[in-house]
Amino acid sequence: MAGEINEGSVPAYYREVYEAVRCRNDERVQVEVFQRLLQKTELPNAVLARLSEHVDSTDGFLNKLSLYKALALIALAQQGKQPSPKLLENCIQELPKPQLGEPKSLSALRIQPVEEDALTMSHTLDKLLAIDTIQVELIPEKKGLFLKHVEYQVTSQRYKISVYRRYSDFDVFHEVLLQKFSYRVVPALPPKRMLKAVLTSVSEREFIEGRRRALGRFINLVSRHPVFSEDELVKTFLTFSGSDVQTKLRDAYKKAGDEFMTNRVATQAKDYLPADIQAQFSTSRELIRNIHNTFNKLRDRAEKMAERSKENATDLLMFGRELSTLGSDSLSLPSFASSQNSWGTLRQSLKSLSVEFAVLSDKAAQQGGREEDDVVEKLNLFLDLLQSYRDLCERHEKGVLHEHQRALHKYSVMKRQMMSAAVQTKEQVSVEQLESRIVQQENAIQTMELRNYFSLFCLHQETQLIFTYLPLTSHILGALVNSQVQGHKEMGEVWNELQPKLGCLFGGKNGLNSSV
Repeated sequence: MAGEINEGSVPAYYREVYEAVRCRNDERVQVEVFQRLLQKTELPNAVLARLSEHVDSTDGFLNKLSLYKALALIALAQQGKQPSPKLLENCIQELPKPQLGEPKSLSALRIQPVEEDALTMSHTLDKLLAIDTIQVELIPEKKGLFLKHVEYQVTSQRYKISVYRRYSDFDVFHEVLLQKFSYRVVPALPPKRMLKAVLTSVSEREFIEGRRRALGRFINLVSRHPVFSEDELVKTFLTFSGSDVQTKLRDAYKKAGDEFMTNRVATQAKDYLPADIQAQFSTSRELIRNIHNTFNKLRDRAEKMAERSKENATDLLMFGRELSTLGSDSLSLPSFASSQNSWGTLRQSLKSLSVEFAVLSDKAAQQGGREEDDVVEKLNLFLDLLQSYRDLCERHEKGVLHEHQRALHKYSVMKRQMMSAAVQTKEQVSVEQLESRIVQQENAIQTMELRNYFSLFCLHQETQLIFTYLPLTSHILGALVNSQVQGHKEMGEVWNELQPKLGCLFGGKNGLNSSV
């Protein structure tokens, strides 16, 4: 029955009630909250029981259309009619308005979380990583083309969907995300184009691959953020397959406004903050700066290790090829050499060794790839998060805190002007204008103060997020150790297979235990 109600024709009042009573981080309505809503109707218990029978719910929740259906049935019951789904067939075009009071007042019906937990982020690292995993891949037919043609296939495990995005789509998404969540850690995007200096050291293909990896880290950090992950912007970016995702994203932001306008605790943030919040912020900031610096050094070392593995792969391959070249020499041996006959046999044996060295090269290259994908990438992911935290701290100090100070300064100047105008008995109109401006400025200062406290509230939560991600260190170390164990084991097996083969090929001790 719920499907018979067309959401596009639903009255604004229905939508306002839905927004007031739905879960904060979900699009559904809890059955317990709906039961509280029924009690506000002041209908007889028998009627309420019938209403409950006709409302669809799953796992303790109503979806949006089920609530709309329920609201229509409530309105009909309040008109004195017996509520039944058949009644709705006659009023689908114009749904009746239930008498429930102002929608905003209904938000109190929602099941409130424990107040002292409002500041605490309860996620573990495993929970964050389980929210979503997103693959960002170059579209195969686009590989190798110029930068302006590069397109990415973005696949979300959570939404089970793939969409196609260009860098400009990521850019607009990042822009609106930063506008809406300026008090949160929003990772930076990689550069759009190569700088001239970069051109001299890396190829265009390497740059595109590095940017693909960076975009993957960006969207995974965003999609796993406890606040962003439930926001409409993220869902739109990951699922909207229309022709103009950029317009869709901008419209979604304009419709909702920034987080200060939508967060339920924004105007009460000061009440949740500990008294020593500034001292805590300073200590945490210094600690995270030290962690950031150390992880930068770890990443640099891990990159060198991965690079050495790749260089080792190249050297092993070339070593085998040179042995093959030596054994493939077709020039005849001089009579004094051929008479002994040892070099001729040895030379023929060298040709086949390039196969083993090619296998060794492949194993070393695989180890380098694992170190790059599993170790360096995880380090880069955490470094991106740490850098975004440092950027957030700067935004707090240079943004809302600075704006607050400017507003206070402007207010003091206007107060002095007001006093001067009163003393000099200027025209009444001028004094009234100043009074009006001062009232406006007082309101602006009040808003700035509220934003400043909300910024500190968010900073406190984002600091918790950084520490939630810190156990990623064990994942990184595990990946490094596993890569080394696997790499040395695989290469050791090839070397061990090669050792007896040398005895078969050359005879004697083959120099294995000899001293030259």
